[in-house]
Amino acid sequence: MVRQHRDEGGGRQAWRVLGALALLAGLAGCALPQRDTGSSNPAGGAAGKAAGGAAAGAPDAAPDLVPLASVAPAIEQDLRYRGARNFLGRPVAGYEHAQCWLARPAAQALASAQREVAPLGLRLKVFDCYRPQRAVDDFVRWGRDLADQKTRAEYYPRVPKDELFKRGYIAERSGHSRGSTVDLTLVVVDGVRARQALAGPLADGQEVDMGTPFDLFDERSHTDNADLPPDVQKNRQWLRALMQRHGWRNLPEEWWHFTLQGEPYPDRYFDVPLR
Repeated sequence: MVRQHRDEGGGRQAWRVLGALALLAGLAGCALPQRDTGSSNPAGGAAGKAAGGAAAGAPDAAPDLVPLASVAPAIEQDLRYRGARNFLGRPVAGYEHAQCWLARPAAQALASAQREVAPLGLRLKVFDCYRPQRAVDDFVRWGRDLADQKTRAEYYPRVPKDELFKRGYIAERSGHSRGSTVDLTLVVVDGVRARQALAGPLADGQEVDMGTPFDLFDERSHTDNADLPPDVQKNRQWLRALMQRHGWRNLPEEWWHFTLQGEPYPDRYFDVPLR
């Protein structure tokens, strides 16, 4: 920030510097986060252009986010936070009519992983992608409301709610808000071919057995948990190795959580609702 000086000449100089910085930012296309105007364009796959040149429904305050469906339409989307099937038990703030959006390099890397698994009779399924900061704030409010325990049996049966922050299950910032983190699993398309890579029951149309459901706040969700059946451990290791081959790193506490290495916005947290 450039300080304004008390004398008139210094003031003019400060405003000239600010103007130059703003011009350079615009020319460089850095697309600094904008204030949410409350617009509610409906989200749609590879939708056409809306006023201003952004794809309809695009979170345009976050630079170069693209709908995953336009890059990798074969990847299944089951965004849990836009409905009630999540640990809040209700739709999460910022997920109105949501679909998966990611920074362009992340979407392309995920498409690459999908191309590898398709011949094996498998398909990626995403549970969450870009997450606006207002959704993270909603998580924090829920975590502090100790009276709300309605989802405990399903999502945190072995962890007291007042320990969710201390144990790192809830935090005030999330890598998802940077646009290059994704939560996902594998779905079986052809169980016969899938047996070339994975283990356990591999019924067509079903998720691969990873030992716990998505978003279970428990040590059993740790990727390398050794107390799980061998088939589950094999499946988790295979998923992690797959993602590593395509440039992703796993969060050890969550088998489903991956962040793109060399992500384009490592220090920025965006807050544009998905609409």
